Amino acid sequence: MTSKNLLPFLLLLACSTSNANSAADAREATANPSVELAAKVKAETRRAWQGYMQYAAGHDEIRPLSKTAHDWYAQSLLMTPVDALDTLILMGLDAEAKQARELIETKLSFDQDIYVKTFEITIRHLGGLLSAYQLSGDKRLLELADDLGTRLLPAFDSPTGLPYVDVNLRTGRTRGTESGPAESGTLLLEFGTLAKLTGKPIYYEKAKRALVETYKRRSKLDLVGATFDVASGHWTSTDSSVAGGIDSYYEYLYKCWRLFGDGDCKAMWETSIKALNARVADKVRGELWYGHVDMNTGARRKSEFGALDAFFPALLAVSGDLERARKLQASSMKMWRLHGIEPEALDYRAMKVTSPGYALRPEIVESAYYLRRLTRDTRYLDEGREMFEDFERWCRTDTGFAALESVVDKRKKDSQESFLYAETLKYYYLLFAADDALDFDAVTFNTEAHPLRKTWKD
Repeated sequence: MTSKNLLPFLLLLACSTSNANSAADAREATANPSVELAAKVKAETRRAWQGYMQYAAGHDEIRPLSKTAHDWYAQSLLMTPVDALDTLILMGLDAEAKQARELIETKLSFDQDIYVKTFEITIRHLGGLLSAYQLSGDKRLLELADDLGTRLLPAFDSPTGLPYVDVNLRTGRTRGTESGPAESGTLLLEFGTLAKLTGKPIYYEKAKRALVETYKRRSKLDLVGATFDVASGHWTSTDSSVAGGIDSYYEYLYKCWRLFGDGDCKAMWETSIKALNARVADKVRGELWYGHVDMNTGARRKSEFGALDAFFPALLAVSGDLERARKLQASSMKMWRLHGIEPEALDYRAMKVTSPGYALRPEIVESAYYLRRLTRDTRYLDEGREMFEDFERWCRTDTGFAALESVVDKRKKDSQESFLYAETLKYYYLLFAADDALDFDAVTFNTEAHPLRKTWKD
């Protein structure tokens, strides 16, 4: 079948199986309310995917209000199909997963004369392809990941080993020297897994060096700042937090120990978490928050916490600190309940929104999922139900879900990033689903929620 005729076929395939899948979901949804919610999330994922297929198939993303397609670059890299594929597989949405794989196999090529974001393409595409390969066994997905990994390697060829922000997929040229810990330190799970699966150690070596070089630039207080210059390695912002720009650097210090058993990563994590708890943690009204301090002096800079910071209870929980994880999740929920959905950023001392947007982010749901799995406390199911009901009330559209310009007045934004499928809907589903939907202990999620599994021998 030609690619010209592929889309009608894929849409017909989804429609022909929709009724059968719906019936199976109804049988699955017993009196157990969490199972019913899992079935609802699954149905909403199918509906959102069909909206993408109808209005944006073959493009990176759908604009849910205007019902138009949006691409990140001059050529589509199929952000949504790549990010969504492992979620569709995990949910048992077989027809939709087949559609995604057909699009990837017939339309995705990394031989493009375009500059891409090293960090974003790694967590979305490299992570997504590797996870989908491990779930499906489709070697074509691993071949695509290997091709992409090779094209991204020039990003590491800086004087410091810290990766350039952008790399051209065809020429290997690089650009962009203003970076930060999240961009330099959130690569080893993906490149490390690629190294193990392909037998090419250069992937692990390059990504680990970037992580270590980031850590080596910590202050005497064992904290890192927000931004640095890739070429010189000098800090350009000494603001330290667990917020966006730094967040997943800390996540990968622990998770690279979890997935690879890398003792260096464990040691770097243990040093770093002690510093965060001593310097960045902030107690207000008896509540636990993590704000912003100067990396060199520890002086408090601002009392801001937001949607991206809400990943931290999950990291605290999986690393064994359930007490702090519970307390911080309670603070995250207070932030959510202030306006019935979380803002991008909040001044937690004044309890006032400082950045009112909501980008459909998953982090607070991720933390509820981790805490539910690790504590068995049903309060996290209740939190999930509350959040999902709010999520549907304010963000649902007839094609999927729309971000919000403001959580205060609930104005919608014509945006639905691919992480809706990779993270937000996946974490809602796993929160409500039976434990055997995914072996939590056997997988390590990358920061885009792509589950990676150790299938190799050390």
